[in-house]
Amino acid sequence: MNPVLLIPALGCLAPLDVVAPHIEYGPLMPVFALMAGACLAVLVEAFVPRSGRRPTQIILTVAALAVAIASTLTTIAKGTRIVAGQGTLALDGPTLATWMVLLVTSLGAVVLFAERVGGTQTAFVASASSAPGSPLEAKAEQEHREHTEVYPLLMFAVLGMMCFAASDDLIMMFVALEIFSLPLYLLSGMSRRRRLLSQEAALKYFLLGALSSALFLYGIVLLYGCAGSFKLGAIAAVGVTQVGSSRLIIAGMVLVAVGLLFKVGAVPFASWTPDVYTGAPTPVSGWMAVATKLVALVGLMRVLYVGLGAMRWDWQIILAVVAVASMAVGAVVGLAQTDMKRLLAYSAIAHAGFVLVGVVGAWTIQTGMTPGHTGSVSSVLVYMTAYGLSSIGFWLLILMVRRAGGESTEIDSWAGLGRKHPWFGVLVVIFVLSFAGIPLTAGFTGKLVVFLAGWRGGYAWLVLLGVLFSLVAAAFYLRIIVVVFFRNPKDEDDPVEVAEPSIAGWITLIICAVFTIVMGVAPQPIIDLFNQASTFLR
Repeated sequence: MNPVLLIPALGCLAPLDVVAPHIEYGPLMPVFALMAGACLAVLVEAFVPRSGRRPTQIILTVAALAVAIASTLTTIAKGTRIVAGQGTLALDGPTLATWMVLLVTSLGAVVLFAERVGGTQTAFVASASSAPGSPLEAKAEQEHREHTEVYPLLMFAVLGMMCFAASDDLIMMFVALEIFSLPLYLLSGMSRRRRLLSQEAALKYFLLGALSSALFLYGIVLLYGCAGSFKLGAIAAVGVTQVGSSRLIIAGMVLVAVGLLFKVGAVPFASWTPDVYTGAPTPVSGWMAVATKLVALVGLMRVLYVGLGAMRWDWQIILAVVAVASMAVGAVVGLAQTDMKRLLAYSAIAHAGFVLVGVVGAWTIQTGMTPGHTGSVSSVLVYMTAYGLSSIGFWLLILMVRRAGGESTEIDSWAGLGRKHPWFGVLVVIFVLSFAGIPLTAGFTGKLVVFLAGWRGGYAWLVLLGVLFSLVAAAFYLRIIVVVFFRNPKDEDDPVEVAEPSIAGWITLIICAVFTIVMGVAPQPIIDLFNQASTFLR
């Protein structure tokens, strides 16, 4: 029987009235620019000859980031503050400020990715699919091959981070989390030096990241079961009105926070950080230290302040414990490190604890802050800007310290380099003092504002602990300066040298050093800019 004849008997439904979604193309242009750039970069890998891929990919990546920066500045200038993308992306002050910091930091990451310090090859493996030490790898090394796929992976990761920081919907936040996590897993396993360690780091990062994503998704399910919606506004309304569902909300809140704190790199969810920072290619570690932590913190604040603000008394004490544990582990264990990359990993854990002091304070307009003043959101943005300047600059310096076989990351191998190369020593001092939070550096400004936010939010005891652990952490930062200037190098057959960076590398170092000092000497204009962009849309 003809199926068409059955339609009248079954009853014919009216045609569906499909309404095309309304897309705000102007405000969302930064996202579209990165998406287009990443897709074009994939096509470059398919159709452009090997010899022309590297310059093409670098130009395309820089162009996509430049267009994204320009369109973000245009949105800021117009004063556009909307919830776009069918109610999933909140283009508010924190989102636009985060995008600017992320995109500028990613430009610095392109310089790190493209550097050929000390030779004709980058920090990335010549053939990731070949076994370490195999004839295929040796052949790829001889032919000076490069994995230019790292540039589309970078752009896809930035795309996911931008959506993650703007997510006003938990499903969008989860999708964005996966979009930027998968490229990071791949990039972490592509180091040219110590390949087995790099592959081990990537596997650990992937497995623990998959576990944290599962917990994050389970938390989303619990919050949806309570609120009947993935929107943060609907979840906030349930937190206020349905007291009987508080246990379900708390369970969902804890699981979502675990997933986000994993990306922040806070204890006890930071076991991956030392191994991944050590094993991943140096450019990837340097960029990941800033970008991942930045968007994870903004996402964490959006979920807690907008969606779970009514549960503030529950999550504040949890985050306070996490902050203390992160500061303690990062500062104390960092004292025993002998590898520079591993030391910076524990430094990143300590910094996660310091910046969480501002998050715990929850000093916002809703809790009594005067509009236009420095609160928790703006203080976190200031802190991460200062941390980003120091991190990009110092990781570039790590890339420049080399032996004949590649980078030299043992702290003792840096002995005397400050006397032999004064310009190198000066840059080390600037960035290290900023990490330590010494006055007249950007790091001091960042710590000052997050500690003030924690103090005003009623967590004076947490601020005092932060100051104490800052003094402990300063010991291993100052040890770097002592080694660089006051230790004599050992007599070795393979001496350590400081290679000259490229012109783009010099420009990046100078910009990072200058703004590290400017933010320490005259920070108020930058603080005021972030103060004007510190209110989440609700």
